[in-house]
Amino acid sequence: MSGQAFRQFIVKVHGRCNLACTYCYLYAGPDRTWRSRPRAAAPEVLDRTATRIAEHARTHALTALSLVLHGGEPLMAGAETLARFTALVRDRVPAGCAVDAVVQTNATLLTARRLAVLADAGLRVGISLDGGLAAHNARRVDHAGHPSWPAASRGARLVAEHAPQAYAGILTVVDVTLDPVETYESLLALRPPALNLLLPHGNWSAPPPHWAGARHGEWLCAVFDRWWTAGRRETRVRLFEECVALLLGLPSATEALGLAPFDAVVVETDGSIEQVDSLKSAYDGAARTGLDVFRHTFDEALRHPAVAARQAGAAALADQCRACPLLTVCGGGHYAHRYRAGHGFRNPSVYCADLQRLIRHVAARLAADTAATTAAAMASRASLDAHEGSTP
Repeated sequence: MSGQAFRQFIVKVHGRCNLACTYCYLYAGPDRTWRSRPRAAAPEVLDRTATRIAEHARTHALTALSLVLHGGEPLMAGAETLARFTALVRDRVPAGCAVDAVVQTNATLLTARRLAVLADAGLRVGISLDGGLAAHNARRVDHAGHPSWPAASRGARLVAEHAPQAYAGILTVVDVTLDPVETYESLLALRPPALNLLLPHGNWSAPPPHWAGARHGEWLCAVFDRWWTAGRRETRVRLFEECVALLLGLPSATEALGLAPFDAVVVETDGSIEQVDSLKSAYDGAARTGLDVFRHTFDEALRHPAVAARQAGAAALADQCRACPLLTVCGGGHYAHRYRAGHGFRNPSVYCADLQRLIRHVAARLAADTAATTAAAMASRASLDAHEGSTP
């Protein structure tokens, strides 16, 4: 019996990148599977992938799915290729199934013409940046060591100014060496409709940088306070919104928090069906399933033991996690962050202390604000009752 359907299809349209970021877990990490794969997905791979996505949508009667065009740097495949593939998927899925298509780019190759092609095709643009200043992006360099910031910032502003309807937002990896509020406010200057703050990939055998004393949790708490007290929603911050929702007992769907079954799958440039890239930060071949779009359906991928484990919820977690009072909010944290060589993924997150720090902080802010709101409402009611009692 297969598990919950995939609803997010991450397609590697290009398997190389025009940047050589010094911290890249994909090309500078333990996994080497990219070296033997084609630089770009061939037309027959994209054609077959579109068919498989439509087949899965039909089998599970999906009314909506997410199509993420990824890399490497997907714009190296050409904006027209991305537009054609997106149209192919939309043409083949069943009537009534909406396809939310996003290209995740470093923005350095964005031009007015390419942006127009993407926007006309109904593709939204997600941008990866480490912050909104040149100093924040010093480690994002090209293969010659030149800074990417001038081109990336130009691309980000191009989207914000000329195609805001196509602006999906900015993805930023937390760097605790940078000032949290300055980083957040510098990103706001690029006018993203949403921010996705990600913890750097690491695990118990290869700890993340600057990992001590819940520093990442403290960094996130500082940004949360700035975001929460703004008086208006300057931008959506997915991690914070999901944390609040889970604390309020609402459903949530993020890989970083909660117990919702994971629903993303990757198609590589050669048509291989894999688990998400983040697993490649653990060990060589960690994302491999042995399946491909030419010989296998996505339902077969759902039955893969590693995928099934990721959809098992609390049953797949370490005993320590299952006994934790924050279980339903934390959910064990990001799967890749639980890895320990020789022990697999059945461990607490390497960021356990950071996640506890953030969740407890958000819960305390929620409780304090709720108490203040209740007190204000009661005072208002008492004042009204007093006024009504004195009225003849």
